[in-house]
Amino acid sequence: MQIKEVPEEYDVIIVGSGAGGGMATKQLADAGYNVAVVEAGPFFDPADPKTMTQLKWPYDSPRRGAGTDRDFGEWDMAYGGWNIEGEPYTHEPGTKFRWFRSHMLGGRTNHWGRISLRFSQKDFKHKDVDGYGENWPIDYSDVSPYYDKVDKLIGVFGSKEGREDDPDGYFLPPPKPRLHELFYIKGAKKSNIPVIPGRLSMLTKRINNDRGVCFYCGQCSRSCSVYADFSSGSCLIFPAQKSGGKVKLFVNSVVREVTTNDEGKATGVSYISKDDRKEYKLRGKVVVLAASACSTARIMLNSKSKQHPNGLGNSSDLVGKYLHDSTGASGAGFIPDLMNRDVSYNEDGVGGMHVYSPWWGDHSKLDFPRGYHIEVWGGMGQPNYGFGFNANEFNKFFGLKVGGYGDQLRDDVKKYYGSVIGFGGRGESIARKDNYCEIDPTTVDEFGIPVLKFNYTHGETELKQAKHMQDTFEELIHNMGGEPLGKKPGKDQDYGLLPGGEIIHEVGTTRMGNDPKTSVTNKFSQLHDADNVFITDAGVFTSQADKNCTWTILALAWRASDYIIEQLKQQNI
Repeated sequence: MQIKEVPEEYDVIIVGSGAGGGMATKQLADAGYNVAVVEAGPFFDPADPKTMTQLKWPYDSPRRGAGTDRDFGEWDMAYGGWNIEGEPYTHEPGTKFRWFRSHMLGGRTNHWGRISLRFSQKDFKHKDVDGYGENWPIDYSDVSPYYDKVDKLIGVFGSKEGREDDPDGYFLPPPKPRLHELFYIKGAKKSNIPVIPGRLSMLTKRINNDRGVCFYCGQCSRSCSVYADFSSGSCLIFPAQKSGGKVKLFVNSVVREVTTNDEGKATGVSYISKDDRKEYKLRGKVVVLAASACSTARIMLNSKSKQHPNGLGNSSDLVGKYLHDSTGASGAGFIPDLMNRDVSYNEDGVGGMHVYSPWWGDHSKLDFPRGYHIEVWGGMGQPNYGFGFNANEFNKFFGLKVGGYGDQLRDDVKKYYGSVIGFGGRGESIARKDNYCEIDPTTVDEFGIPVLKFNYTHGETELKQAKHMQDTFEELIHNMGGEPLGKKPGKDQDYGLLPGGEIIHEVGTTRMGNDPKTSVTNKFSQLHDADNVFITDAGVFTSQADKNCTWTILALAWRASDYIIEQLKQQNI
């Protein structure tokens, strides 16, 4: 195949435009460097009337919001999903992992829940606490200044609580709890479970002239047309372009490999254009991989050369190893006291939880390590396909005659609208070497690039954690005077523990560490084996915490960018 070489050489080539790629773009372009951003999907701007879905009604859709090619429905702003036609992945027999991809400018930051939590000192050094896994080569004091910078640049609402395991930051005013959340607070108090305001990256107060303020339409998963919530494109890449930064976007461009020279240093990347199906080569002094933990691992494993026979940066044979995702299990309950709601007022709020429960457990009384937080949903969100009223569930579990057609259906929907409260447990799994992704030697995608094969199973510690989640959800529903919806999952159903990848918090495939034999990057996210290659996605995580990973991706990407700037100035790379 003839490869066309793009004539211009860039200071930095960044692969991926999500949280880590966007932050690296912003910092390096603002520092005056010539940056190329290579994104596998199309250009996307949520303010563009051609792509904007915010403020559209379900009846604007012939499917009432149900999706055909989007796993979270037509209104969710993610181009892709767990299965993308022409871009498969495979599994080791007997294992399961679901790999969610969003191919578009901004990546998965266009649809995520914006839950923006800091890791604590304990999260970086958890092996010292319980003996599981490995410690990070950095601690909270290394990352804290960058958390502060991210808070101020992007904006996050919340409250100062003084909790050691949930570090405070610079917060915007949080929205008040809605009625279902007040019920949750009351129920949680009976079980001594803490509840604090949510910490979400949505602007409840203006922070600059480029972004608007949340007006409580509750549709953040559609990506915000006034840029009030955080998405990488609208909050990082667009400002980098406006501030005079030299940013060149290569969209619809699927990276095949990182190219290297005789010394083993990166010289750029090769990519295949989805527009003309031809392969191109970009040249750059520094390559930043931020394609997501698994996509970055795939690129590195496919980047074989004489100097990197096992794949780029893979002398340790650890690229793809230690893959892990947040644990996740769910529950929901019908609360009779929430029947016959007054629907004459707007209770939409932000597109996410106004309150949540950080981890509270006492491990001296528990049979599993680490922990989880509880996310809360409910209220009177805009009805559309699958909005939460399931007549069969009510009939089966409460002996009620609910649903049907015409007036009876309309009356029952109004009666039970807003009477369900749901919970999502999101916790920390243990990083294990035998959970991994690797190149499948027999399968390629539609572009001829070898695909990933996953080997992933849950451990006993994760199953015990899921059981605790289900017991807690049951107790909370009882405290609120409600009844569980659905049968409580038992051991035969892994206590409702979702498959790996389904929480979309996959991390750890290119873990950082001080020893090149037991890690892929150093503490500045720089490859041990090629000093002009950096990773700014969640692949560098030595371990996940019981917190969502995006705020830490952003902080580490800013930290790595500062180090790149320093090394370029000193002509070390």
